[in-house]
Amino acid sequence: MPEPVQYRGMTLIVPDNDSEWKEFYAHARVHKLMMRACKACGLMRYPPTHACPWCMDLGWEWREVSGRGTIYSYEVVMHAIQPGFKEIAPYPVVLVELDEQRGRPTPDEGLRIIGNLVTTDGRPEAEGNVAIGKRVRVTFQDLAAHMALPQFTLTDERPDGHTWRLPD
Repeated sequence: MPEPVQYRGMTLIVPDNDSEWKEFYAHARVHKLMMRACKACGLMRYPPTHACPWCMDLGWEWREVSGRGTIYSYEVVMHAIQPGFKEIAPYPVVLVELDEQRGRPTPDEGLRIIGNLVTTDGRPEAEGNVAIGKRVRVTFQDLAAHMALPQFTLTDERPDGHTWRLPD
């Protein structure tokens, strides 16, 4: 069993028998964002489950993705429940639709992953900078020799369309 990791006062551990997450975080530790791709239909999925949620096939392989995408949705956490997050609240959490599978298998579905939106130095991004449609890229927060967390940071890329954010 790997050593537990402390992250903002919480103990994080991925048990040896949790093959989905163990492999996902092993890739993240070397700063690679990897998704499981179905061998039958080719669609990728997150979280890294065994069966394909679209065709139910059990065959899969790991596929590296760029980590670039668009903010599909977001939430700004105003009242942190976990004590370790109180000092950084408010902080944004984003649902990112990754470029590699945007709008597939249908226009309403895509390859989406959740993470914190941080600045390039790892602090929470300012609430006023967060908007649906803005472009982001993955960044990794190293926590230990065997653990890194994928997070996201804004890019200078122009959005494909207009952006939207909650009114002040």
